[in-house]
Amino acid sequence: MNLSDCFTNSLIEWPILVDHFSLNPVGTLKRFSKDGTDYFKFQRGSESFPSIGSAILLPTDLQLRSIVESGDNRRIVIGQSPLANNANVAVDPDRLFGRHIAVLGNTGSGKSCSVAGLIQWSLEAAMESEVKPNARFIILDPNGEYVRALGPTTKFKGRIFKVEAGENEHQLQVPSWFWNSSEWASFTQASPKAQLPLLKRSLRAMRNEDFELETTSNIEIKRFLGNVLITLKHDKSSGKPFGAWGPAKGFNEIMGKWIESFEGYRDKLGNNNLTNVITIMSKYRQDRNVQYATMQATVPEIDSIIESVTSAFREFGGFEKELLPKNEDIPLPFDGNNLVAYLEALAQENGSEQYVEYLVARIRTMLSDTRMRSVTNDADNRIDLAKWLEKYLGTDCSRDDNSCISIIDLSLVPSEITHIVTAVISRIIFESLQRYRRLYNKSLPTVLVAEEAHTFIKRYRDDSENQDVAAVCCQVFEKIAREGRKFGLGMVVSSQRPSELSPTVLSQCNTFLLHRISNDKDQEQVHKMVPDNLRGLLRELPSLPSQHAILMGWASELPVLVKMKNLTKDQQPHSDDPDFWDVWTRKYADGKLVERTVDWGAVVKEWQQK
Repeated sequence: MNLSDCFTNSLIEWPILVDHFSLNPVGTLKRFSKDGTDYFKFQRGSESFPSIGSAILLPTDLQLRSIVESGDNRRIVIGQSPLANNANVAVDPDRLFGRHIAVLGNTGSGKSCSVAGLIQWSLEAAMESEVKPNARFIILDPNGEYVRALGPTTKFKGRIFKVEAGENEHQLQVPSWFWNSSEWASFTQASPKAQLPLLKRSLRAMRNEDFELETTSNIEIKRFLGNVLITLKHDKSSGKPFGAWGPAKGFNEIMGKWIESFEGYRDKLGNNNLTNVITIMSKYRQDRNVQYATMQATVPEIDSIIESVTSAFREFGGFEKELLPKNEDIPLPFDGNNLVAYLEALAQENGSEQYVEYLVARIRTMLSDTRMRSVTNDADNRIDLAKWLEKYLGTDCSRDDNSCISIIDLSLVPSEITHIVTAVISRIIFESLQRYRRLYNKSLPTVLVAEEAHTFIKRYRDDSENQDVAAVCCQVFEKIAREGRKFGLGMVVSSQRPSELSPTVLSQCNTFLLHRISNDKDQEQVHKMVPDNLRGLLRELPSLPSQHAILMGWASELPVLVKMKNLTKDQQPHSDDPDFWDVWTRKYADGKLVERTVDWGAVVKEWQQK
C-alpha cells in the first residue's frame, strides 16, 4: 500500500451543508413595466405561496426602495432606511395619528426627539400646501422639555401654559368647577358609602345654584308641583291618558292621589294658590266617575291641567329651568367656598359631620394652598369655558395670533393635583370634540401627546373600591384610546416603561415606533403587542443605536428600520444628558469655559416663598 492509498482510505465523508431558512410571508412585490422601464409595487399580504423548490432571491436596491417607499399618501418623511440603501421612509398622517401611535424606548434612545420631530415634520409638510395649517397638537409635558423645540420663539410659535408664567407664556388654569364628580371623589378620597352621596348632592346643588338647605313648606310645595308637572308632560308625550283603558285608568287614579296631597298642602298653608289646580283635577275625575264614562282623556283636558299646575308652580317661585335639574358633572361655575359651606351644612343636617371632616379638609387645603390656588381657583377672575377652549385648543388657525401647538408644562404643578389637572384637561378636550362632532356632524382632527405616559397612563387595579387620582387619570386616557378616533382625537403615547402602561391604551395603538429597549419586562410587553410572525424583528431592540427605531403597524406597509431625520440643537426637546465631564473640567470640547455657579440661598428663597 503506498502513501496515497493511506490518505485516500483515511478521508472522512462530511455531510453536505444545506442552508435552512425560516421565512414569514408579509407581502407581494409585483413588477410592472412602463415605457420600457420596470418598476415594482409592494402589496401587503399574499394571495399565493411559493412552491417547494422555488428559488430564494436577494432583493435589488430598486426592489428594496419599492418596498420601503410603498403606500399611498406618504406625505411626511420621517427618516431613511439603512437596510434599503437609505430609501426615504414616509408616512400617511391620517394613519399615523388617526389610530394612535406609541413611541417607546429607553432614556437616551431618541424617543423625545422622535416625538418632537413627528410634530415638526408634520407641520412643515402641511405648510408646503397651506401657510397656516389648521392643525392642533396638545402636548402634556411633565418635564418642561418641549418649549425649546416648539415654543413661542420657534417658527411654530407654540403656546406655553405653566404654573409660573413668564413672558410670552400663559398661566395654567384648570379651575375646580371643571372637575366632574369622579375627579372630585378621587381627589378628596371620598368613601363610596358615606361621603360620595353627600359630595354628589353638594355638587348638584352648586351646578343648579340651589344653596337652600332648609326646606320650608313653600319650597316643599314648589318641588312637588315641579314633579307633578314633569310627570304630566311625560305622560302626555307618551300618550298614557289617551291610550288603552288600563293606562288611562291608572292615570286617573294617580291624579286622585295628587288631589289629596294638594288639599293637604292647602289646609296646611291656609292660602288658595292651589284651589284652581284642585278644582280642574277634581272635575277631570268626576267626569270619569259617572256610568258609561270614557276613561280616556282629550288633549284640551290635559293641556288645561298642565296650565293650572304651571301657574301654581310659578306662584310658589318656580321657574321652567328648575324642571330639568343639571347633572353634577356639567361644567358650570361655582365658588369652592360655597361647596365647602354647603357640604358642612348638609352633613350637619344628616348628622354625619364626623364622616366628612377629612373630605372637607382636603377641599379647604386646595382652596387655601398658594401653590394650588393659581391653578384650581378662579374666584377672583372667573374663567369662561369657551374662551378657555379657544386658548388651549385654538380657534381658526388662519388668524395671526393663533398657533397649532399648545404645550401644557406640568413640571411645576403640585404633585397632589398633577394627575387631576392632566385628567381634567384631557377629558375636557375629548368631551369638547365629542360635542363639536354632535353639533357640526364632522370631526375636528386633534392630536394629544402624552410625554412620559407611564406617569399618567399607569396600569391600576380595577378591583379597588376607592379609585385614586392615578386610576381616574388613566381611565380618561383609556376612554380616549377606545373612542377618540370617532371624534378626531388621536394620541401619541411616549414612554420608556411600556410594561407599566395600561394594556387597554397600548392595545388601541395601531402604530409603534420602537427605539432601543433593554429591560426584560418592557421587551416582553412589546412582544405581546406584535403578531407572532414579526417577533423575530424585535430581537434587535436592545442593540439599536440612538436615533434608530423600528416602525411597524398601521402607518407602515411592513416593519422597517428607520434612522430618524436629524434635528438641530434648537429643534430638539430639552432632554440632554448631563454634561458631567465638561462641568468637572470647567470647559467644553471646543475650549469654551463652563460656568456652574452655586447659590443655594437663592434656591431656598424661591422654594420657601411658594
